[in-house]
Amino acid sequence: MEEKLKLGPENFEALPKAEELDNEKIAAPSLTFVQDAWRRLKMNKGALISFIIIVLMIIISFGSTPFINHDSLVKSAPKYANLPAKIPGVPINGLNGKLKVSGEWVDEYKQNNVPDNKYFVLGTDYLGHSLAERIIYGTKISLIVALVATFFDLTLGVAYGIVSGWRGGRVDNVMQRIIEIISSIPSLVIVVLMLIVLKPGMTSIIAAIAISSWTTMARMIRAETLQLKSQEYVLAARTLGESPWKIAWKHLVPNLSSIIIIQTMYTIPTAIFFEAFLSFIGIGISAPQTSLGVLLNDGQKNFQFLPYQMWYPAIVLCVLMIAFNLLGDGLRDAFDPKTRR
Repeated sequence: MEEKLKLGPENFEALPKAEELDNEKIAAPSLTFVQDAWRRLKMNKGALISFIIIVLMIIISFGSTPFINHDSLVKSAPKYANLPAKIPGVPINGLNGKLKVSGEWVDEYKQNNVPDNKYFVLGTDYLGHSLAERIIYGTKISLIVALVATFFDLTLGVAYGIVSGWRGGRVDNVMQRIIEIISSIPSLVIVVLMLIVLKPGMTSIIAAIAISSWTTMARMIRAETLQLKSQEYVLAARTLGESPWKIAWKHLVPNLSSIIIIQTMYTIPTAIFFEAFLSFIGIGISAPQTSLGVLLNDGQKNFQFLPYQMWYPAIVLCVLMIAFNLLGDGLRDAFDPKTRR
């Protein structure tokens, strides 16, 4: 008979103690969903830079308001009209108070007898208003419009979508037909109808946003709710007798948070451009009040001879919209589990 092979402890080579401990260590740190999303967002340099730019613009536009003389935003000063930018200590033509006239650089501040201690960092418009102050205040107006659009997205849009997806059946069909009717009406038509009742300004823009801006959010939330309500944890909560509102708050909203945040980041630049467009064509905020759209409208009148009056607000508007779009792309990638590494 063949001898049985007996294996004892002496037949196995013991691992070094240090190597054995290393094998038992967790390879990666334990992170929550939010911490992991923030880690991946920081890896996206474009989104991180956009986030910093947005924060700085919010701080400047809202933090500088108490230091801006509101009378100077509406009262004209003809002696300071159409002055170019002047930054003390900067010898660059176009930023030192000089303007190119008939092929030669002319010091407009000296020609208009402007005091030496008086200068405008971004120049003035045709009424003598400081462009820097008006751009800061106009950016604030654009951000307020964006916050209003966000408010309706987060309240009406999210609630409408959850109710439609949760109830289903005939209720869902009726609610979706209402959204289709609202979406079929162009936003510009809604604004024109608002002008029949209201005067041009913030009120008519906010009313148009309140009527039509939330429909995209509602559709996305409704589609996701239809999937989530059949998940095991939701079915278990319903079996235990939890109310629909409690299930929505405890189970649906946390799982919808990524969609809500991402869609909000795309709603904001859309609302900013909507306000600028309406003000530019003259049915939004009108002079002497200011916004980025009003500044663009005023600047395009003198664009051939004084292009800086249009370039500066256009640059601010473009930077603001690009920053929000890049941040939205970064948040989409950060919250998408398929992109995790």
